[in-house]
Amino acid sequence: MTTPDIGGWLRDNASLLRTLDPNDDDFSDLEPLRDIVGTARVVAIGENTHRIHEFYQIRHRLTRFLVRELGFTAFVMESGFPEGFAVNEWVTGGAGDLESLLRHGITYHMGRCAEMRDQLRWMRAQELPVHFYGMDIPDSSASSRPATQTALTYLDKVDQPYADAARGRLMPLYDYLPTDRGGLAWSAPTLQAYLALPPAARFEMTARIGELVERMRAMRVTYVSRSGEEAFEVAYQCAITGRHTDAFLQAMAAGAERTYAGANIRDVAMAENVEWILGREERIVLAGANGHVQRWPFSAPPIINDPLTTVGEHLAASLGDELVVIGTTFGGGELFVHRPIPGGLPGHTRTSVEELPELAPDSIDELLASSGMPRFLLDLRSVPTTGVVAERFAATRSTMTGSQPSPLDPLAAYDAVVHVGAVTPWHHTLIS
Repeated sequence: MTTPDIGGWLRDNASLLRTLDPNDDDFSDLEPLRDIVGTARVVAIGENTHRIHEFYQIRHRLTRFLVRELGFTAFVMESGFPEGFAVNEWVTGGAGDLESLLRHGITYHMGRCAEMRDQLRWMRAQELPVHFYGMDIPDSSASSRPATQTALTYLDKVDQPYADAARGRLMPLYDYLPTDRGGLAWSAPTLQAYLALPPAARFEMTARIGELVERMRAMRVTYVSRSGEEAFEVAYQCAITGRHTDAFLQAMAAGAERTYAGANIRDVAMAENVEWILGREERIVLAGANGHVQRWPFSAPPIINDPLTTVGEHLAASLGDELVVIGTTFGGGELFVHRPIPGGLPGHTRTSVEELPELAPDSIDELLASSGMPRFLLDLRSVPTTGVVAERFAATRSTMTGSQPSPLDPLAAYDAVVHVGAVTPWHHTLIS
């Protein structure tokens, strides 16, 4: 069989990106996005690993194009849902301290970089509001406390007697949470502390959170009459997200005894929050890891062997053609990493930069790297269905997730992909 000149085909069919600089307002190189996006209400932009400078730039630049040229009104991020409302208040002109919001309003430490600060400043500067939302479970997936606190703060205004009783019964159950959150990996000891709880303590927390959610639902008519509909809906969705978080943690605790396949509770929580956001926004940009936004089950053998249903799959089932997924790949470069400090404090790590290993030979990253182009956008719908190029894409069975390949059919998972020849670490800012 003749080996296809896949590099030549890519150079003929991909769109070279002139720049990744979000401040460059010449969008001519992004014009192919018009056809890719069409009338979609959700454009999901992935990243094959976090903390990459170029991936922050890509989603920022693509967001600017989608807002200015196609009328998108919101940026939704893989970050805590309850925490995101304070960020939205600031980007839409409200009060607040940006540095504090980067530290507390964006979870998983993904606000601790110059790139995120620049994007939030741009959003705040827009004449027409560009709203910010988190879609994820709160507290970097380590506890339901922020969601519970948001719901109780609302209940203080509409049902003080119940708020007092619920706070007294529920909040002491979070006393197990470590107070040291100074390390980049603080969520690890936080999760370990949860797993160390007696089952009765975990089950009581589940029951108390469930009671809170059910009462809010039952009292909806009364509460709405006292606060207005939107205030109730925000607090209620936060409470629901708290219940999702508790279920996510309970599933983790049950993992050692489980005799059945796992379920991706975190991703269904994100998908439900995106559906909630779509009740308020006409068109949204959704930013998250490739492994969340892809329309393909996520797995990462030998660590995650059971394929897990993703946000992208949930949204594809409900939105159909109104969802467009753009993945990202790289050809090499360097990653920001952090490792435990031997004998150090729990959750505190030492940071470094590591060179990426060789790409998996059956990865979409390796295939796209053969173009030799520094950065480009490729509409995967343009891939032929027959012939040697089709065969070459059909032989592509993985994508790089950081330095490890994950099983994936790229033509089923993505509508388009942005490839960067070489990546560099994010511009990390140590916010105390």
